[in-house]
Amino acid sequence: MMSAVLTVTGNADVILSSLLPETGRELPRTETNISCYGDTVTVRVIAQDASAMRAALNSYLGWIRITEDIGKM
Repeated sequence: MMSAVLTVTGNADVILSSLLPETGRELPRTETNISCYGDTVTVRVIAQDASAMRAALNSYLGWIRITEDIGKM
């Protein structure tokens, strides 16, 4: 098993509200937990293998980037 932690600071409410629906999606061979404390959102990913980890991290990083890009408009 592999694990990774993504920590994003700033716009926590917006990022959290955009990521929560995605946690309901099943990403194969992964478990994800999202938490928020103050202005920091933490995404913890546990994956069975490197391919599953890469796919999950790419997905979450993409969703975070899209949320931040929309916030800049």
